[in-house]
Amino acid sequence: MLTTKQKTLRHFWYPTLRVDEVAAGPRPFRLMGEDLVLFMTAEDRPAALEDRCCHRTAKLSKGWCDAGLIVCGYHGWTYDGDGVLVRIPQFDPDRAIPKHQVRSFHAQARYGYVWVALEEPLAPIFDIPEDSDPGFRRIFQFYETWQTAPLRLMENSFDNAHFAFVHQATFGDAKQPKPRVYSIEETDYGFKATTVVDILNPPAAHAVTGTSDPTTTRSMVNHWYLPFARRMDMTYPSGIRHIIINVATPVADGEIKLVQLLYRNDTEADCPTEKLIAWDATIVHEDKEVLESTSPDAILDVQRRIEAHMPSDRPGLIMRKRLLDLLHAHGEQEVTYQY
Repeated sequence: MLTTKQKTLRHFWYPTLRVDEVAAGPRPFRLMGEDLVLFMTAEDRPAALEDRCCHRTAKLSKGWCDAGLIVCGYHGWTYDGDGVLVRIPQFDPDRAIPKHQVRSFHAQARYGYVWVALEEPLAPIFDIPEDSDPGFRRIFQFYETWQTAPLRLMENSFDNAHFAFVHQATFGDAKQPKPRVYSIEETDYGFKATTVVDILNPPAAHAVTGTSDPTTTRSMVNHWYLPFARRMDMTYPSGIRHIIINVATPVADGEIKLVQLLYRNDTEADCPTEKLIAWDATIVHEDKEVLESTSPDAILDVQRRIEAHMPSDRPGLIMRKRLLDLLHAHGEQEVTYQY
């Protein structure tokens, strides 16, 4: 599926850059093939505009901010958060400003990131109740460019069959190749998937899991949010909850930004942030190596017989069907690569 060609996908929220980065000055970002400039307005809200001055098409991200306005670094033309031209330095003070405007997009700050929707959103940003719960800490884990498709990452996130193979060096048990399957409940936003997974618990993971036992379990209550977001809520027997939120923000066809947040109901003294990042980084990069070797054209084919007999493929098949239904409901057909 070519994400940049599917207009319906433009109607969802995607995390782009950290709020603190954008607050430091205008920043460029590419979302679904659109070049954007992000900045903070005088009201301290994020703004997202097309990264082109309407004068001579210079990139606005090469300019600077002045009292919540963005100034083009080429001739000083200045725009507000809605993209409206408000100042031309070459004009005399009494001369009217022409009614020119740069395209603007929906933007809001949430969970430490600036989220952008290129068109009127079909759904709100999903709720993370732990973000406002003092019993949990928020950790910015990963922000990386991956050469894969967003659907590939989502399918992999709910695929328990790969644990014993891809993650043999971390928590996967090669002696247990048959995975436990999810119990899935479809929802208006996607689905809820629950299961219990047996895992290895090497010394490097003891502080993460809260136990030194050689093996342990993960009680998992996971959620998929259309189109490309996942919540993985893991509870260990120790009582520790390890909640991973990741979003595959589509940058271009075959390229995503992996945005990953972690919430924990423990303290820095219990398990230092650097240890949590290091452990999950090892796991995530095992996934990255495999996913970047796959074809980025994740076809929304729900009739693939090769997958129909695999219970562990059921989450991915549901994703594909829901995405196809979404496209069809908005008058679209799937666009794929032509080989």
